[in-house]
Amino acid sequence: MSTLYLVATPIGNLEDITHRAVRVLGEVSMIAAEDTRTTGKLLKHYDLATPLTSYHEHNKTQKVDQLLAYLSHGDLALVSDAGMPGINDPGFTLVNAALEAGHTVSPIPGPTAPIAALSVSGLAADSFLYLGYLPRKKSQRRKFLNEVKGFPYTLIFLETPHRLREALSDMVECLGDRKIAVARELTKLHEEIFRGSISEAQQHFEEQEPRGEITLVVNGSDPVGLIWTEGKLRETLKEAQQGGKKSPSQIAKEIAKKSGWKRSDVYNIIRESKIEG
Repeated sequence: MSTLYLVATPIGNLEDITHRAVRVLGEVSMIAAEDTRTTGKLLKHYDLATPLTSYHEHNKTQKVDQLLAYLSHGDLALVSDAGMPGINDPGFTLVNAALEAGHTVSPIPGPTAPIAALSVSGLAADSFLYLGYLPRKKSQRRKFLNEVKGFPYTLIFLETPHRLREALSDMVECLGDRKIAVARELTKLHEEIFRGSISEAQQHFEEQEPRGEITLVVNGSDPVGLIWTEGKLRETLKEAQQGGKKSPSQIAKEIAKKSGWKRSDVYNIIRESKIEG
């Protein structure tokens, strides 16, 4: 039986491809590509003449039988526009069809944006959760973020430039003002990796127009990485003081531990609110 190779391709810089990947792309009888134009440029760069056929989200159902037919005569390579095929693309369908038909499926590993962003984020990489693209609609996005806000692992998302600002706004409201790394245009000429709090990222991208492919790496739900917004802090302090059973010092100590704020700053806000009240 033939082999279906899942070949990782560069996420920006064309030099980021392994010798093995170039060899396999030159040896297979056919390459199934998410975008034949993008893959065509890569093949031209490495002087490869392997035939290309399209395989993407909109034709995957109709194309699977044809690709299985190719596999019956020789090896086939599957590539995405960038990175590792099978991650956020229709590769899953073809992989399962090939396995059911008795073919070997073999990975040719290489660049992948989520792992590249995680490695340079400065956030914990020993336990993480990759969640793909955030939902497009605000209500669905906020619902999704609320579902994962209690997870202790570092969270990795993909986002588009035109939705980044809205996504950051929803993140700070739903997750709190956590540490974040916004990795933009990785491996490309205008690569940027912003590191800071989510609110700082908001300010940064209000001043600078977001462009290019974006990966978001967000700290998990832990006392070190989670910092409440001032609005949430004041609201919680107001509720805590209504009972009247605890002293300002006790309240400041308890809320500081939960919120990520300094105890002295929490105490000063309590005093200010009493003076204003």
